[in-house]
Amino acid sequence: MKAVIAALILLLFISASVGAREIPFTQDDRDRLIRIEARMDGVDRRMDGIDKRMDGLDKRMDGLDKRMDGLDKRMDNLERRMDILKLDMDKKFDQMMTFMLWGFGILFGGMGVLMTTVIWDRRTALAPAVRKNKELEERGDKMERALRDLDVKHSEIKDVLKRAGLL
Repeated sequence: MKAVIAALILLLFISASVGAREIPFTQDDRDRLIRIEARMDGVDRRMDGIDKRMDGLDKRMDGLDKRMDGLDKRMDNLERRMDILKLDMDKKFDQMMTFMLWGFGILFGGMGVLMTTVIWDRRTALAPAVRKNKELEERGDKMERALRDLDVKHSEIKDVLKRAGLL
């Protein structure tokens, strides 16, 4: 371990003596530094120009952001209006469907009442006629029996009934 510490101390002294050596500064070095400074000034001016352009772009982007915000607000307003119109259309469609259902209900109800009335009227109108027809048939049957009873006694009546097609 002592050897390692001694080696580090020796290395420290050697590096200090190497770093203490002076490097000569020549006229060429000075000219190079001047040219580098001139180039750096040009680069700084270009960077300033680029910064100004970037600032202009930032302003334009801010303007575009404001425009986009305005468009977003318009789109939100349009969406709200469309939602309101959709709800209104749904409401009107529901009203129309309700009206149509009521209309069809009334129409078919009226048709049912009409058919019921027609059937009832036919039965009530035909009942007296059927009754009268039955009475007439019974009366005709009675008359026919009476004439048959008479035709046995009177031959003239028998001839008349045969010509009429009753015998």
